This record gives sequence, structure tokens and C-alpha cells, in this order.
Amino acid sequence: MKHDDKDGHDHSHEKSDGASKEHNHDGFLGEKAELVFVGLTGALLLSGWLVEKYQYGPGWLALCLFIGAYFFGGFFTTKEAIQNLIARRFEIDTLMLVAAAGAAALGEWAEGALLLFLFSLGHALEHFAMGRARRAIEALAKLAPETATVRRDDRTEVVGVEMLQPGDIVLVKPNERMPADGVVIKGTTSVDQAPVTGESVPVDKQPVDDASAAIAAFDKVAANNRVFAGTINGAGAIEVMVARLAKQSVMARVVQMVAEAEAQRSPTQQFTDKFERIFVPSVLGFVALLMFAFVIVDEPFSESFYRAMAVLVAASPCALAISVPSAVLSGVARAGRSGVLVKGGGPLENLGTLTSIAFDKTGTLTEGKPKLTDVVPATGVTETELLALVAAVESHSDHPLASALVEGAQERLGAEAALPAAQDVKSITGRGIQATVDGETVYVAKPVFFSEFGGANLPTEQEQANAQLMTDGRTTMVVLKGDRYMGVIGVMDTPRDVAANVMTRLRSLGIERLIMISGDNQQVADAVAKVVGLTEAKGDLMPDQKVDAIKQLRKDHGKVAMVGDGVNDAPAMANSTVGIAMGAAGSDVALEAADVALMGDDLSQLPFVVGLSRQTSRIIKQNLWVSLGVVAVLIPATIFGLNIGTAVLFHEGSTLIVVANALRLLAYRDKTSDA
Repeated sequence: MKHDDKDGHDHSHEKSDGASKEHNHDGFLGEKAELVFVGLTGALLLSGWLVEKYQYGPGWLALCLFIGAYFFGGFFTTKEAIQNLIARRFEIDTLMLVAAAGAAALGEWAEGALLLFLFSLGHALEHFAMGRARRAIEALAKLAPETATVRRDDRTEVVGVEMLQPGDIVLVKPNERMPADGVVIKGTTSVDQAPVTGESVPVDKQPVDDASAAIAAFDKVAANNRVFAGTINGAGAIEVMVARLAKQSVMARVVQMVAEAEAQRSPTQQFTDKFERIFVPSVLGFVALLMFAFVIVDEPFSESFYRAMAVLVAASPCALAISVPSAVLSGVARAGRSGVLVKGGGPLENLGTLTSIAFDKTGTLTEGKPKLTDVVPATGVTETELLALVAAVESHSDHPLASALVEGAQERLGAEAALPAAQDVKSITGRGIQATVDGETVYVAKPVFFSEFGGANLPTEQEQANAQLMTDGRTTMVVLKGDRYMGVIGVMDTPRDVAANVMTRLRSLGIERLIMISGDNQQVADAVAKVVGLTEAKGDLMPDQKVDAIKQLRKDHGKVAMVGDGVNDAPAMANSTVGIAMGAAGSDVALEAADVALMGDDLSQLPFVVGLSRQTSRIIKQNLWVSLGVVAVLIPATIFGLNIGTAVLFHEGSTLIVVANALRLLAYRDKTSDA
């Protein structure tokens, strides 16, 4: 149940956590103490009712049995009520005790014992159900092993993972869990990273070239050199240099952030808080008036008092208080289990209601590195001849485009292909490269270079080929050997293989607008958007213009999510309704900047978290209808004679229904996935 004090602070989790701690230390019974006390209450209540009904034994026996039921049924309720009163909070626990005491004062011991039994049963099962969601989160923390085998000089020793320091070298045997975040320095293996990143396929790992430099810049280390605590080693034995303390590992930070996320307020929780601040005092005032109904209506005080107590029970908003936190907690726990970190109810609920998502291009929708995509030889030149010439010249350059050209050419030519010898290789800053091949000067350069260099336009054939490639969003290079134009080549940062499928799945979930915002030119942006299946592409945007674009989208469409890498997209993500960072496992910046972090560099996790958020929003609405509906029915029913026992049965039953409904989220599966 949730408690709000004067500053509006939420104490729901304080109470649940506190209750859990108390139950864990109640003598030899431990955490089962509350359920045992409920069982004793039920047994004593039933015995007292049978003794009273069939008049077994002396007259005081039934009373003693009911008093025993009061003791066990009210034990935990009284403890919590006292804590609430000390903290100056007047809560439902206190109201129930008042109602039970009132029933006893009227001589209705059986009614009061039934009230305490059903309330304590509801309470115990509620704590048990909420504990399941919490345990799903806590299970993440237990994935990392407690000890590690450390190599020091020529010997090894086993130490607790909390003792590991950056620079330590740990030995990881086949099928063991990684004890720390670090880099591979010896051996090769494949690692199941699903516990951290949600990746379904093991990732191959190999040693890093410079371990000391790698741990100093851990977030920039390549995925095939880096490992995370809690992930599972494959068949190879490896040595890992520790990069972070145990408390700073990705796994530890995810557990901490998920725990913190519980306290974040979702829009619906804020609504229910405001509702209760008005509703609870109104009910208390109404109940006070009902107690004096005997003054107006011809009935004894005892009847008015009993009716007032029944209304008090019926109107207590227990189900309403627990309906949203239980759904949020279950949703956050389910996301965490699949490598998605959702920072609280706000992002989870907002993501479930928006219809527009904006994407950064480079590294999000695309691979983040250029690839050779098109080769257009001039008339009389073979593709093999053109590619061999390009590979020979570009192999002497360290420019990112050069490595893409060489790699692409070698893939098409084959690794054994003979390349001509290139000499006198020189870079032409901002334009391309020149070299000497077979005694002739060769240029591989941007088309604009040739008009600058020769003062004339390209031949018609190359001009047309270049224009077509640029229209398709390619970055183009023209090849000239001596005075002969050899052809045009096109390079592009290619879309991720899964991108088009992801967009289809998002549309099936009700996302109507899929927008790309990119710093690349509009033609490139349009080309990627067409291949991937976006509804709109905005190119030629500087970082501040990306922020303006997000603000405009929010103005036009209400809520907008922004998907990026969480580093250079941070300003745009901060201005979106929900910022979603990809590949956040190794990046502190991405973890901090995002509302939602896809721990793996896997775009296909996006439909899963959107679908989960949609389901969470649906369950929250269902829970609100159930909790408010039961209160709306019970209040008039108790006014017109429904007894306390039946009111409690419906009241606590609705609480259990909303919690059970919320727990369905722990079993959520992505129905849009082909898997």
C-alpha cells in the first residue's frame, strides 16, 4: 500500500521493504511469519464460530478463541499502524483496527475477527505477490559470481569479487560466469551476454592489443574484446583484465537503477495520488457523519456505528494504491530480464502511449561505418580492373573511407587477387588520394576535385553515373588513370539488417510516425529512409537543429521518443518525451542520459520494450477500472446493509486481482518477433 506524507513523498516502497525486513526477522518463522499468523487467525475464527454456533463448552470459550484470532490477525497490522502513526500518517491499517475495535465494542467479535482475518490474508498475499516482482529484479544482482580466480605473478588465488581492482587479471574457465567487467587479454571464446545485453546469440571474444589503454577507455573498447560481469563464458578458457570495481559493473549499476526506478512516479501514479488526497479525507468525513445517522434515522447507535465501519472498510483505496506500482514494478523487472533498462514508471507509461519515434541515423539505423556498395566501370573497363586499381591505391591510406573501399574491393575480387603496385601515394586533403601505378598518375577523389583540378566537368558517362549514385544516397569517388576516366564507385553507411523488420513490427504496435533526424545530406537521409521504411527523413541537421526538430515533433504530435547512442544524441534525447539509448552496456554516458537503455547494440529490442510498455499501459487501465469500480459498488452497497465481512471479501479480493493482473507482465512475450 502507498503512503503520502505532507511533502507528497511516496512511501509505498518504504513500507513494503520495511514489512519484508520485519517478516524476515520474526523469530524462527522468518518471512513466512505473516502467512502462519493468518492461518492461526483463520483456525481460531472458525473454531470460535463453531463453538458459538453449536454451544460447545463454557460460554467464555468462544470469546477466548475470537480474542486469539484478534491477536494473530491484528499483530502485523498493529505493528504497521504504530509505525504510520509515529510517522504522522493515518493509513488504512489504522482504519481497519478502528473498525475491528468498533465491532468488538458492539459485541460483534466474530465480525471483527473475520475483518482482521481477510485483511491480514490480503496483506500477506499482496506482500508475497509484490515480493515476486522484486525477486525478479534481485535475481539480476545474483548473476555475477561471488568469487574470482586471480593470477598474481606465478600463482593463483580465489578472492571475493568485491576485492578485485582495475588491472587485476582473472582466470575464467569454460562455462563460468564473468566475475567483473574487463577486457580479454589471453585466449578466445564466445560469451553468452543475454543476462546483460539481451543478445540471443553468443558473442565471439578475442584478446585486446593494449589492455592498459583499453581499461582506461573501457566504453570505447570493441565488443569482441570486452566482457561484462554476470555473462557466461563459452568453451574457451580466457584471462580477463579487470576494468571496473564490482560495485561499478554494468550489472551492479543496472540493479541499482532498476531499484531506483521503482520510486519514479508515472503520470497515472501522480493522478492516483491527487485522487487519494481528496478521496480519503472525503470518506473519513462521510464516515463520521454516518456514525450519527441514528440522530436522524430511527435506529440504535450500534447500527449506525456498524454501517459506518462497513463503509470505512469498503471505501479504503487499497487496490487503487497498489494497482499502478505493482504494474510498473513488474514491467521494469520484465524489461531488465531481457537486457532493457527502464528508469521508472514515467518512461514505461509514456512509451506505451506515444505514436511517434525519431531515430538518429548513424550507428542507430545504420551500421555506423561506410561500405562499398556500387561499382560503375567506364566503357571498356572491367569491374575487376577498376576494383584492383582502387584497392592498390587506397591500401596505403588510413582514412576510414579508404579501409571501406579496400575491404569491399577484396570481398569482390577475392583474397588471392593480384593488385598492381602503387607508388608515391599522397593524400589530397578533403578531396581524395593520388598515386602512381604503371607509370601513370592515378586519382581516386570526389567528383568536385576534377572540376577544380582540370577546370572542366566530368565526361557525360561519369557525370550521369555519379548523379544517379548521389540520388541513391551514396558518397561517390571518381577514378582517373592518366587521362582516362576508369569509372565511379559509391560508398554508403548501410542500414542494419534488422532495421526494416523493426519498423514493420513498430507499425504493427501502433507507432504511426517513424522519423529520422540526421546530420547527413537530405539525399542520403531519404535513401536510408526508403530502404528501412520510415515515414519521414530530416537531413542536413546540426546538433542544435536536431533539438529543434524534436521540439517541433512534440509540439505537433504530443509525445515523441528519440532513439540514439546516448552520447552525441544526448541533447535531442533530453528534449524528447522518452530518450532511448542503444548499446548502453559499455557507456556510462548512455546509461545516464537515457530514460530507456537497450543494453545491447540491438535495434530489435525496441519493439519488445514498446510492446511491453503498451501492455503495461493496458494493465494499469484495467487495474484502475477494477479498483475504482469495486469501491464505487461497495460504498452504496454497505450504506444499504452489506455487512463488513462481505465488504472485506470484495475489497481484499479486488486488491489481489489487480496484483495478479500486474504480475502477468513478468511473463510478457514479444508477439511481433518472428522468434
